[in-house]
Amino acid sequence: MAKTVVVGMSGGVDSSLAAALLKEQGYDVIGLFMRNWHEQDEDGHCTADEDFYDMRRVCNALDIPYFSIDFADEYYDRVFRRFVEEYAKGRTPNPDVLCNREIKFEPFAEQARKMGADYIATGHYCRIRRDGGRNYLLRAADENKDQTYFLNQVRGGQLDDVLFPIGHLLKPDVRRLAEKWGLPTARKKDSTGICFIGERNFRQFLSRYIPMQKGEIRSDDGALLGEHEGVFYYTLGQRRGLGIGGVDGAEEGRWFVIGKDVATNTLYVSQSQKALYHNALKCGAFNFISGEPTSAEFDCMARIRHRQPLQEAKARITDDGGVEVVFAKAQRAIVEGQYVALYDKEVCLGGGEIDEKYDRN
Repeated sequence: MAKTVVVGMSGGVDSSLAAALLKEQGYDVIGLFMRNWHEQDEDGHCTADEDFYDMRRVCNALDIPYFSIDFADEYYDRVFRRFVEEYAKGRTPNPDVLCNREIKFEPFAEQARKMGADYIATGHYCRIRRDGGRNYLLRAADENKDQTYFLNQVRGGQLDDVLFPIGHLLKPDVRRLAEKWGLPTARKKDSTGICFIGERNFRQFLSRYIPMQKGEIRSDDGALLGEHEGVFYYTLGQRRGLGIGGVDGAEEGRWFVIGKDVATNTLYVSQSQKALYHNALKCGAFNFISGEPTSAEFDCMARIRHRQPLQEAKARITDDGGVEVVFAKAQRAIVEGQYVALYDKEVCLGGGEIDEKYDRN
């Protein structure tokens, strides 16, 4: 008797091909679409409606059943609320990591099991190795598309019945196979950015949830350079959109955000990027996907953002249960609120939210 797989389908080419490959392998495949956000953009468009339409077209082409489930309340409480709270603290959160941890591998997985799923599948670019009763999350064959960074908060037990059908493929091969299957999404553009913001102006969107107030822009030596629109809008390392010009003795246009003080609503900038580089960071808590390493100190590779090339580092589990990471080379723009993911060769060990950055000798 064929096993049943519920595939999380987004209306994109990756999850579409995942469903097609699983059907080819003999599974009974069911498509399940997650609706996490209801609001329309300024033009009255709702990308979720368009994505669900594409998902239905794919399922009809594959002759598989499909359903939609509304997780908007769960998403608001467990992802979006945290997103706003972190921005209000002057940090830069990562809602994609939170969505995987809080939605896709919890309520979505629970719903799939209620529907009779033996397995759950997604279109993530990653792989799984099962060994000795443990699940190991592995980097994808396509390093440019690898999504293990976004899955660094998933627990090993949550991967017991999970399949990643496209993790062994390169993106061009995914599109080629999707065309071979005649999938309507074969040439659909990949979605980018934060799902609940879409194509809208980020500043306008954020100002609806966090009161914005103009404040001072000061240089690293304290000189007043201008006025910003609201300190929450800016990110570490940002160069564009600062509106600084005509400063005596300064190179035209060369200013970088090096810090922001939420308490005083002050944005700090510099023409040098030196202040952006640090070689160490600390996570107050860390999620080891397959269990803690046998040693409290270990060599590893690390990345502090998606698609960053892996960096040599040493990690140490601290007495308070956090992890300190010291890089072989200083890293540009380590951002509080983002995540660091650690790797042992192809295995993603897990990740933690960055709480502070500094320099270690």
